[in-house]
Amino acid sequence: MLVAYGNSMGLKSYIAKRIVYVIFLIWFVLSLNFIIFEVMPGNPIEFFAGRPGAMTPERVAELMEMWGFNQPLHERYGKYIVNMLTLQLGRSARTEKPVVEIIMESLPNTVLLMGFSTVLAIIIGMLLGAIAAYKRGGNLDTGLVVTSLTTYALPTFWMGMIFLIVFGYALGWFPLGKTVSFFTEYPTGLPPPLFETHILSWTITIPSFAEFADRLKHLFLPALTLTLFQYGGYLLLTRATMIEALSEDYIVTARAKGAKERTVVLKHALRNASLPIITSVALAFGFMLSGAIITETVFSWPGLGGLTWRCIQLYDYPVLHVLFFVIALCVIIANFAADLLYGVVDPRIKYG
Repeated sequence: MLVAYGNSMGLKSYIAKRIVYVIFLIWFVLSLNFIIFEVMPGNPIEFFAGRPGAMTPERVAELMEMWGFNQPLHERYGKYIVNMLTLQLGRSARTEKPVVEIIMESLPNTVLLMGFSTVLAIIIGMLLGAIAAYKRGGNLDTGLVVTSLTTYALPTFWMGMIFLIVFGYALGWFPLGKTVSFFTEYPTGLPPPLFETHILSWTITIPSFAEFADRLKHLFLPALTLTLFQYGGYLLLTRATMIEALSEDYIVTARAKGAKERTVVLKHALRNASLPIITSVALAFGFMLSGAIITETVFSWPGLGGLTWRCIQLYDYPVLHVLFFVIALCVIIANFAADLLYGVVDPRIKYG
């Protein structure tokens, strides 16, 4: 817990307690994740075996043994907890490929799209929110708020399709989907991925300028869609907290001392109004790996959002187990980091 002007416990004790809390929360998330899939009807083996001629009874029994569906519930729970904590993530029920390899095929695309659009939305939203708060009540304030509410209310699939029709199909400025174009110099028609992994070993491929420009062109429209959808929330939050901060006594004192207006707004007001923004930003980065299912579908972007949807449709429980746990773990870590950042941003807050 954070207490203003108090330091009875100290930073080290606070971090220790938070770590214990995080450990308990991770255990709770793992248990809830396990329960959710246990109470779901059927299992992936029954799904595939239900197709005529899909599997022999011997193959069904082999897969039941492999994935532990024939074991008691408490044994499955224990093995599940141990395997997840030791990163023994198993194999896909659909393709029998290692889950790590399946996730790593889509993870770089999601990090690129969601990371770029989220950072851009945060920067634009905070800057425009500060301007709107400073010019509150004027035409600029009204225009910024109305525009942000409009883009926030529009469905992402509608914006994405409009962008594709106008800038992709009609004008031909940008490609209509995917992450890269086809290159004749490569046997597969596609350049190698930026990141390749074989469980614990990593290979990084440095793209040429032409490949980099091509990837950027494919990224532009989906990133624009997500940025326009996201920035409005940061603008409205920044504006609300800034309006409250600009009415405080220390702002009047700073102006009376002759501080520049830009310094008053950005250094004094924005910094002291940033605590709710830190929480919002932390949650945005925490949920980043969940992907954007609708946007990825519109632009045929092979990210984790689309992977999650396909795995739900195909009852690929092993992959879903890992995806849900990774998303929850990112949110937990992001919240922990936000708690620590509070004291750095606002010196009035002490860990107590």
